[in-house]
Amino acid sequence: MKYKTVVLKYNPCANKMAEEVEKVANEYAEKGWKLITFSVTLSAKAILVFEVSNAEQ
Repeated sequence: MKYKTVVLKYNPCANKMAEEVEKVANEYAEKGWKLITFSVTLSAKAILVFEVSNAEQ
């Protein structure tokens, strides 16, 4: 397994943050990456963690 971390830019609006998380998750899913977890920071940024199996690289 390989992992990739993506940090989304400052976005204080929850609806826009959700849209951005969904957009990025779908983009990575098309490349074979699976969103395994994410966290929203106090500075209104999101940290997304993706994984991909070695066979899908």
